[in-house]
Amino acid sequence: MYKLLLCWRYLRTRWIALASIVSVTLGVATMIVVNSVMAGFSYEMQTRIHGILSDLVFESHSLSGFQDPQWHMDEIRRAAGSDIVGMTPTVAVPAMLNFQVRGQWVTRQIMFIGIDEASHAHVSDFGRYLQHPGNRTQLSFGLREGGYDTVDSQSDTTLPTRPALEGAGWPHRRMRVERERVWREKLDADRQATHAATPVPTDSTRSVDQQVDAVLAATSADAPAAATVAATPATDPAATGKPADPFRQARPEEVTRMDPAQEQFTGIVPGIGLASFRDTSGIDRFLVLPGDDVKITFPTSGTPPKAVSDTFTVVDFYESKMSEYDSNFVFVPIADLQRMRGMIEPQTGIASVNSIQIKLREGADLNQVRDRLRKVFPADLYAVSTWRDKQGPLLAAVDMEMSVLNILLFLIIAVAGFGILAIFFMIVVEKTRDIGILKSLGASAGGIGSIFLGYGLFLGMVGAGAGLALGLAIAWNINRIRVAVEWLTGEQVFDPSIYYFYRIPSIIDPFTVAWIIVGAVGIAVASSVLPALRAARLHPVEALRHD
Repeated sequence: MYKLLLCWRYLRTRWIALASIVSVTLGVATMIVVNSVMAGFSYEMQTRIHGILSDLVFESHSLSGFQDPQWHMDEIRRAAGSDIVGMTPTVAVPAMLNFQVRGQWVTRQIMFIGIDEASHAHVSDFGRYLQHPGNRTQLSFGLREGGYDTVDSQSDTTLPTRPALEGAGWPHRRMRVERERVWREKLDADRQATHAATPVPTDSTRSVDQQVDAVLAATSADAPAAATVAATPATDPAATGKPADPFRQARPEEVTRMDPAQEQFTGIVPGIGLASFRDTSGIDRFLVLPGDDVKITFPTSGTPPKAVSDTFTVVDFYESKMSEYDSNFVFVPIADLQRMRGMIEPQTGIASVNSIQIKLREGADLNQVRDRLRKVFPADLYAVSTWRDKQGPLLAAVDMEMSVLNILLFLIIAVAGFGILAIFFMIVVEKTRDIGILKSLGASAGGIGSIFLGYGLFLGMVGAGAGLALGLAIAWNINRIRVAVEWLTGEQVFDPSIYYFYRIPSIIDPFTVAWIIVGAVGIAVASSVLPALRAARLHPVEALRHD
């Protein structure tokens, strides 16, 4: 009983021990917060990686791919058995994306991916990252009649940074065609006035868009729209077998039959990072919108490959909030890409693909199924990998970062342990006579040692408990704290344009919290072992003679 009483007395009266308690508290709280945030980032990152990649990826080493994907899928299903839930073929080729912004051409390097709109969403989370609610339910490469929302699919919160999407789709396309018509008429009027030697007044202080707006305001609302656009003509589909390139200058003998206000080219879904940027005020500015036409150049599947170009219409945006995907991927119907690249055998009509995305049942062993497929298909022709294999270096880097951070943060608690060690040695020296009195009254060496061990246990438990409460409070309210810090400093602490998250993710793992608490208490107890041994070995007579 005297042991507990002395431990409690030391804990209440020795204020110098408060420094050790604070050190343990801060160390525990810091480790809980950092591990929670890192776990949240890791989870979000893995979710987004897995969102675009299916469980298994079966692919060819050749850019031209392999023929008869249905036969391959049958063989895959035969090898994997009931573990297969769904499969879909894809074609992926490097390409160049080109579009105009205020008369200037913008070029982006992309990965052009052909997907099956009916089955691709069933093997991955592709659909949930699209901007139109209808496409999130069932993907369509047809342009929508508006309705593109500004809701973050990850948190179901409205994003006030994207007002431009509200008018996207067919309304934007028709407005763009009308603006081009008005501007063309203005250029024709200027040209005719120049030929007639009659100057036409212009305002050089206004931009092209402002001048177009002025002309539109002066134009009658019921004026018939032009059926064609001279700046973006299309060739005769009967002659070419495909929609024409609206960016190519038309020859006089060509007749334009496509009405851009009523028809579209082959639809594509680019990553949102290819078409937008965030300005200094935090508003997303779009370079192109659903309804705009772009040009893509890609290689054919022949030997040697040739570069071909075609025109496409943006129908939606893909946003996984992984910059590697959002600034690189462009999706297109797989049948159109196979036709344009010459991946369909003319005699048999059998198409080729680059890869097959495979979804497994819940709880299936990915590595086991992967190894089974590797035994069936030769490694020199095919590559079979899990989604973790595809992003192995990135995931390994995140795991190593978390391990290094835990080691460094644990040193904070170790510093507190050295403080406890120094304080206990000082208490032993100060209480030498008291220890001698206790021993002379019959206290055993083990009893004296247990006083200091219990004191260290109390310090560790109090510090770890306070750190637990503080760490959980910060982890649960980290976004409120972020908002408060931004309000106080006037600067953005967590920029979504960099981290691709609109909220700081935080996941509290009970197992991680438990080993942090156990580790902190263990360090406190271990730090009290040497002082306890010294106190236990004091001779009563020598202790009583101590000044």
